[in-house]
Amino acid sequence: MSQVKNINFSLIRLGILAVVILIGITSSFYTVPADSQAVVLRFGKPIKIAKSGLRFKLPYGIDKTLIVEVTRQLQQEFGFGTSGARNPWQFTNSGEQELEKSMVTGDLNAALVEWVVQYQIEEPQQYLFAVREPDATLRDLTESVMREIVGDRTVDEVITVGRQEIENIATEKLQAATAEYTMGLRIIQVQLKDVNPPRRVQASFNEVNQAQQERESAINRANGEYNKEVPRARGEADRKISAAAGYAAKRVNEAEGDVASFEALLTEYTAAPEITRRRLYLETMSEILPNLGKTVIIDEETKGLLPLLNLGGQ
Repeated sequence: MSQVKNINFSLIRLGILAVVILIGITSSFYTVPADSQAVVLRFGKPIKIAKSGLRFKLPYGIDKTLIVEVTRQLQQEFGFGTSGARNPWQFTNSGEQELEKSMVTGDLNAALVEWVVQYQIEEPQQYLFAVREPDATLRDLTESVMREIVGDRTVDEVITVGRQEIENIATEKLQAATAEYTMGLRIIQVQLKDVNPPRRVQASFNEVNQAQQERESAINRANGEYNKEVPRARGEADRKISAAAGYAAKRVNEAEGDVASFEALLTEYTAAPEITRRRLYLETMSEILPNLGKTVIIDEETKGLLPLLNLGGQ
């Protein structure tokens, strides 16, 4: 009887030992997904970061692992919420959303600003242990940064022309704040969504925007006409100036030629006045008489004209 008891006791010890060994083996290995990293804790103290793959750790709870998704792009939404979000900190309830998007601009106007911050976990150990509830802290930091930036600008800058600048500055300031708090986050971008005036004045604001757009359109049309007409007028002016310059050069050349001709003639006249005078008279008459047509020259004492005319001729 005692032998049977000893055998049963031995079997129990073997079973317990097998269970202990099995637990040790199963608790010695863990798998890190491809999009994650694991923070390994030994007796509650972080000792290393394990990358993706099958990894070994000390069994029996000596080492524990915390898996953190490091390649997944996370986002937080302010002033609105997208349904089906996996991140529990992605948006708040509707009451909080109304408070988040209600802001005052630098020129003391009200605006409803909705925006998104996109980020990744860059340092898992910092993310888990440096700050308590880093996602909640990020929401508070983001709202603080956005209110500061909007409060430094006019409502027109916030709603229209200054959106890109606001996004860039918010991204830089938020990244600097998370780095200062060693939150282990990398801010990818801050993106403005809907930015509107309060609903009670939205219709009036839209009319103002429409008037400004029509004004810009009229200015653009006027600039277009200006850019079309001014070059044409300049071209016409240049053409007339060139024509005038050509005419002036022609007249100057003609005048210089006349002066040279006159000086040459004067030289000849000085050398032989009578001969030159008679030559000039004959040359002038040779140019004039062919243009006079048929001409009859008679003596002033002639009594009868008919006998001298050939009436049958042409």
